[in-house]
Amino acid sequence: MSVASPGLRVMGVVNVTPDSFSDGGSFLDPGAAVRHGLALVRDGADMLDIGGEATNPRATPIDAEEELRRILPVIRQLAATGATVSVDTTKAAVARAAAEAGATIVNDVSGGLFDPEMARVLADLDVTYIAGHLRGGSLAEVFSAEATQPAVGWEAVRDELGERLAALPANTRARAWVDPGIGFGKGSDPEGNLELIRHAGDLGRALGCPVVVGPSRKRFLRRLVGGDPDLATLDVASVAACLGALRANAQVVRVHNVALLRAALAVYTRI
Repeated sequence: MSVASPGLRVMGVVNVTPDSFSDGGSFLDPGAAVRHGLALVRDGADMLDIGGEATNPRATPIDAEEELRRILPVIRQLAATGATVSVDTTKAAVARAAAEAGATIVNDVSGGLFDPEMARVLADLDVTYIAGHLRGGSLAEVFSAEATQPAVGWEAVRDELGERLAALPANTRARAWVDPGIGFGKGSDPEGNLELIRHAGDLGRALGCPVVVGPSRKRFLRRLVGGDPDLATLDVASVAACLGALRANAQVVRVHNVALLRAALAVYTRI
């Protein structure tokens, strides 16, 4: 069953990968991934985003079979506990199998650009679809142009996500969310990502759907903080970015450290 449009919701990240940029290998074992997911729920995650293929410049691409081998046991076990499960994938075959295993959200960072079968498969699924923004036919293309890519203004992201939504089946489009794609080909200047965070609410109003913002531990935060920040420092910076997104009226934020964000929200929402 699809997920209702959110108010303020927190999506916790569960990377079932050996090469994620932030925690690669820590939760590759299905048991460890399930325990981590349950801990995130206890920390206050409203939903869990399960990913089997890392989306960073140094990650090794994998096929659908390997991706499913990594994530299906985790999805089944977490869904069985009653957790709301999202699958982080760009592959239509993975989206279908994950939905059959209990995922109720498909989080596609490519917005359907990487797999032309995605829209057709979504028509048969009762899921919420998160259409992410990027440019290119593969992650290699996206990141190879990162250094020279100028900042992508929020209006351009709005227009291109509008095209992604228009390409979806009507039943999927009616329950879609959008993600401006923080860190995905937005240029080397952090300002491009900051602009997208500032205009999260404008994006949602223009497209008529909830907005998901995922700044957690992204490279633009490293540039803003300076030096070589550790994960604890990046998590603090991530929380600040999430609070900015919420101030701009984003409805969902995607984070690695749910407990830290919930602690900040306990104060921020009372001010």
